[in-house]
Amino acid sequence: MNLKSYLAARAAEVDQALDAFLPKAKQRPLTIHAAMRYSVFSGGKRLRPVLCLAAAEACGGDPAEALAPACAVELMHTYSLVHDDLPAMDDDDLRRGRPTCHKVYGEGMAVLCGDALLTESFAVLAHTVPTQRYSTRDYLAEFASTGGSTKLIGGQVMDLEGEGKKLTRRDLMQIHEAKTAALLTTALRLGAMTANATPAKLKALTEFGHALGLAFQVIDDILDVTQTTEVLGKTAGKDAAVEKATYPAILGLEAARKEAATLTTRAMSSLKPLGKRAARLEEIAAHLLQREY
Repeated sequence: MNLKSYLAARAAEVDQALDAFLPKAKQRPLTIHAAMRYSVFSGGKRLRPVLCLAAAEACGGDPAEALAPACAVELMHTYSLVHDDLPAMDDDDLRRGRPTCHKVYGEGMAVLCGDALLTESFAVLAHTVPTQRYSTRDYLAEFASTGGSTKLIGGQVMDLEGEGKKLTRRDLMQIHEAKTAALLTTALRLGAMTANATPAKLKALTEFGHALGLAFQVIDDILDVTQTTEVLGKTAGKDAAVEKATYPAILGLEAARKEAATLTTRAMSSLKPLGKRAARLEEIAAHLLQREY
């Protein structure tokens, strides 16, 4: 299966599982469940859950066993987007080419939608089957840490507090290690854990996720200044408008492109302990780098 077909097939599996896990739109209270489904099924590419499934495969496991954590990661990711788009946060009216949740359902409902998606993500994760090395407690501890004040939420805090300030390259890296790379890395780690991965394989995927997550953010920053709103599906040039620190702003556009390539190469090199089984993850890393070109 070529990469395009693989990504489409895995995304479809994730969508089917998400549909089964989430409350139905006709379940009361109607508005909150409609808002949750509107936000989850908004045309996302399902990168993080696909990486979760691919990591399970790379460690010799059954990707079907990784569907619950894959969906949990996507729900946590979606909650973070719903809240990030709020006027009190990044204040955006578009997400994936559609009006953001608060534009459709109101700010109060969007806050509750994010809250509900985050809560639901833990319920979904609890369906993950323990392995010889990893218990349900291990999955939950890993997941909760990622969503907490030192990682996902902490990254957003640093991002908000950095607006209008002159940040260093290291400051920017710390923001995106927490805000972007952490959840992407956890997706990989959870998938590997469902395959009972050895500590060495888990370490390799952690290093891969860290580098890939940073590369992904660098490319996102580049796209924000090189592409249109229509192409991006969200408001182009928004970072510059609010004086947000970005890789192109700090490094310059060409240096940012080199940084993305360097990080992607580093990510691929991290996969050596997994051997040929990691070929799909390498393909995905190369594919993500090409988003910019």
